[in-house]
Amino acid sequence: MEVCHVTGYQEPRMTLLNSVFNNSDLPMEERKDGQSNPLISTFLNVLHPGSPFKDSLNQGDTMSNKMWNSSNLSRMIKMIRNSSEPSVCYLQAFLAPMSWAAWTTQKENDMDLDDYDTLLWAAKPVVQGMPSTTMNLPPRVLGQNMKKLMEMLQEGYGPMSEDHRTQVVKWAKEQITQNYFNCTTTPSTDPRSKLMERCKPSLKWLNSEALTMMGPYLSSLAPRDVDSSPKDKLCDFFRSAKFKFPLSMGIKMKPSLGKKFLNTFQDCFQGKDFAENVDKLGTIACHYNAAPKLTADLSRKLLPELDNCDKNDNPKIKKVKKQLMKYMMESSTVSQELPNLGSSVTLLSPNQLYEIPADNLKEVLKNLGPAAKWTRGQLRTLVKKQLGNRTCKGMSPEELMALRSIAEGLPSCVLRRIKAKGIDTEGLKNISTYMRKGQLIAMLQGLREDVDPSELLQMLPGRLLRRVSLNNLAKANIDSLDQVKDKIWTRPQAAFLAKKMDELKKLEYRKLRSVLQGITCKMIDKVADSDTQDMAQAITETPQWLSKVQAGCAARKLFATLKKVRADYFKTITEEELDDIPTFLLLQLPPSMVTDLPDSVCPVFLDKMEEANLSSLPLRSPSRPTLTKRALLCLANGTNLSGLTTEGVSRLGPLLCELPPSQVRLMAPDVLNSALLAMASCQHIPPRHRADLTQLVKETFGDPSDWSAETMEALGLLLLLDDDATSALPNKTWMKDILYFLKLRMPSTSSAFKKKLFHLTTSATTSDAARRKRSASDTVDAEKPTVELIEELGMNNVYWTAAQLDQMSGETFLATLEILGDIPDYSADQLAVLSKKATTAFGPVSQMNESAVIQMGCIIQGFPDADLEKLPFLLDTLEEIAHCGWSESQIQPVWKAVAKYNNLTAQRLEATEMVALNRFICGLNPSESRQLNMEAFKDAVGSMDDIQCSYKATKQLKSLAVSAFGNPSTFTEVEVSNLGTILAGLDATELASLDPSVLSFFSETCILLIPPENFASLSVAHLEALGPENAAAVTNEQRAALGKEKLAALERAATGSPDQKQSTDQSSQQSGAPSLSVEGIAAFLKPLLFLLMGFLLL
Repeated sequence: MEVCHVTGYQEPRMTLLNSVFNNSDLPMEERKDGQSNPLISTFLNVLHPGSPFKDSLNQGDTMSNKMWNSSNLSRMIKMIRNSSEPSVCYLQAFLAPMSWAAWTTQKENDMDLDDYDTLLWAAKPVVQGMPSTTMNLPPRVLGQNMKKLMEMLQEGYGPMSEDHRTQVVKWAKEQITQNYFNCTTTPSTDPRSKLMERCKPSLKWLNSEALTMMGPYLSSLAPRDVDSSPKDKLCDFFRSAKFKFPLSMGIKMKPSLGKKFLNTFQDCFQGKDFAENVDKLGTIACHYNAAPKLTADLSRKLLPELDNCDKNDNPKIKKVKKQLMKYMMESSTVSQELPNLGSSVTLLSPNQLYEIPADNLKEVLKNLGPAAKWTRGQLRTLVKKQLGNRTCKGMSPEELMALRSIAEGLPSCVLRRIKAKGIDTEGLKNISTYMRKGQLIAMLQGLREDVDPSELLQMLPGRLLRRVSLNNLAKANIDSLDQVKDKIWTRPQAAFLAKKMDELKKLEYRKLRSVLQGITCKMIDKVADSDTQDMAQAITETPQWLSKVQAGCAARKLFATLKKVRADYFKTITEEELDDIPTFLLLQLPPSMVTDLPDSVCPVFLDKMEEANLSSLPLRSPSRPTLTKRALLCLANGTNLSGLTTEGVSRLGPLLCELPPSQVRLMAPDVLNSALLAMASCQHIPPRHRADLTQLVKETFGDPSDWSAETMEALGLLLLLDDDATSALPNKTWMKDILYFLKLRMPSTSSAFKKKLFHLTTSATTSDAARRKRSASDTVDAEKPTVELIEELGMNNVYWTAAQLDQMSGETFLATLEILGDIPDYSADQLAVLSKKATTAFGPVSQMNESAVIQMGCIIQGFPDADLEKLPFLLDTLEEIAHCGWSESQIQPVWKAVAKYNNLTAQRLEATEMVALNRFICGLNPSESRQLNMEAFKDAVGSMDDIQCSYKATKQLKSLAVSAFGNPSTFTEVEVSNLGTILAGLDATELASLDPSVLSFFSETCILLIPPENFASLSVAHLEALGPENAAAVTNEQRAALGKEKLAALERAATGSPDQKQSTDQSSQQSGAPSLSVEGIAAFLKPLLFLLMGFLLL
């Protein structure tokens, strides 16, 4: 139902509900006097879940089984299907679990074909939104019904998880072998296998019909499955383009499977035949290491195929595209080939773009859209071509929309002149997609000149909306959540809106959505006991907006309310009561209460843990190991882990990631293998487990130097947890592709991982023979950087030594300057070499122009402070170099250079300039800081919340903030979240004067910047209120400044247990937290399903 709501469908009217649900054939004599149709009551309670839901289910207990059968259900579904009202989306979502249950449990012969198809249509929302753990697919589906189900599953392929897709493939393979070959693929230990002969390994089950049925699920086959297809059938499949169509919609394959299909394709089409069929490759085109030598016509055919390849998957895609473009232009010009390039136009050099006539280029840009990503040099060339010498000219809405693909390169003076008239929300969204903060502020300045603040807020898309200052937000006169509920706000904006709604007594939790970010624990504590259940349900509909502190407060409020019902509520809790507690909040249950849960609730507890998302739970929360222990007790009495089955392990859900390797070892061999494969999908493994887990993987699956590409794909993420294991990975020909594949699944990459990619890339220039002579982990790096290597390495160019960089030719330096200039963390020796090459290429600093400065990027850090003052920095480009590793002494020279070149003075800085300066505003001296315009600062400060200055410079900005917003002792969550890192300038007395409740609204970056001696002034109450994220950000130096009592308070904050005294041993445990996702509608309908299943089966 959430999908229906997010799509914007209105909730169904009562007339529609009566029309549909009256077809349930509920006998009047079985209704109590005055009772409405129980289905309507149940639907309304699922639509708006709360405490009355339980009552509506109890009313349904008296319904007769005779009221429900597949025909009755089918009749209602047909009414929904034939209705033109969009609101029937909610009704289909409501009936989907019942339809799926009926479809999967009734025998095919017991339903007529029409009812069968109707139930299958209605079940789509369930199939496409099943929990991420198991799929309840029917054990046997015959003939045409199998094809119909596979067609529906193909429609749901896109949003499915990778695990779901694998399960569908396994299930479909079993159905195909049973239906067409009368054999089974299930293990001999499976009771079902005794009823049918086992399939031979050589069985060619992937025939023409199977290939068609699998559709996009072909991308989830194991490489060995490709060998199960008769070659002639597979070649015919390729030739018919049936392979390309389902696999050309951005669907990705693992490298090993992609290579397998590619090799088979090449076997099918050799020589000239291959070239002529290259446009049928589909997604396997993404697995080329190099483009074959093709004619210009065939290159034009293949190039669009690569548009579906994510260039972030592997930089070789860009290399192949460039090769194809080269073939295309061997007998034509860039201008002639322009219509054939599509999105690959972004690979043309600035010089090539400059050669294209402005009118031709304008047409291409108009059709390209806002998704195109350009380099700094390309943007500068394109903007110059389109604007000419009139750099700050005004534009009509039509002219602006035509340039939306290069909007991020437009100067602020152009954006300031944009008016709201003639531009809609979609147009603004397209224009602002990749704009920097300074550009967005400039654009807002123009837009608000001729539009009322309230009207402006309604038309602004996300990125522009989030740059609206609190000053301007206050002018919009928002007095209802209906005005803001469908917008995505920043945390300061959310805090402002939540505070205002609370003051107006209009804080409706079900309408908050992204405004939830601004809810305080005080607001949660004020919720009446009678409304607590509804509040809990409401916030768990959009849990992604809650911090760990807010989740903990909401959970404590709910648990306290429940304990008022019965003092021993959690010791005597029933299955139904446990099911009523949202899983998102149940995870916050204190360890003692988790331990007290009775065994009778184990089925519901395991259901919830299987689908749980641990992101709201602090990584070091003591509840993590306690929940894991309780789940194991439910599964295996806590001791006999050797008796756990694969299905039992899957019931642990994300708690599997919390298991120590010592317990994983106790599992049976086949279960152990399955568990390790599942753990490779964990987003976080506790650091203390990683070394032992890596060792267990090696013991179980052998030395990684002997692994196949397929094994590395499946288990590599576990190896990559250990830096030594990463460095020791063998230099096999396929390793680099696998690492790029795994990189997309890693929340972050280690230095060891990046270095391994660097060595694999640079050593690939040596001969195959030389590679074979080396040992598994030895590398022989290229002697010097080349254009090809630098383009492939990207940010990993930081690992070239200064001596290697010095060997780079001047031509290579100029050709790759922007790539090298993007790297923020060069060493002093590397910067010395690169800055010297820059002066060789462009002349002395005094002769460098704007273009040179833009291209050099972070390399500019290598110049002496005196030279920095001479450089022509454009104000609009400062945000692009703010991330570079500037020293404190360099900030002021850059500010002076910017002020001089752009004719700026402190007193004339507007909000746009303040934001565009980014961290270089830290270069203002005390006198200049005092000259800043107060109103402009108020408008800018919310977009300056992440700048990092020296403590001295931050103190200057803090003084301005105090003048603007009052004494720190009066700061609320609104001011604290809005000021961001500027709060690091508070002195010890000011920090101590803060209300402890605002500490959780500090940013983690701000915590890092507070000097240790000032941090020590925070009280025990302050430290306990920091919250887990902020407590984890505390530096060793800051910790060293705290006494024993304050360290204990900090530990309580880190574990998310502010109200409990924790022993150091207990609270120091660290655990993992997979990424957050929203619970599906099935969580609400689970009790309903058990109730109604009996009525469905007649």
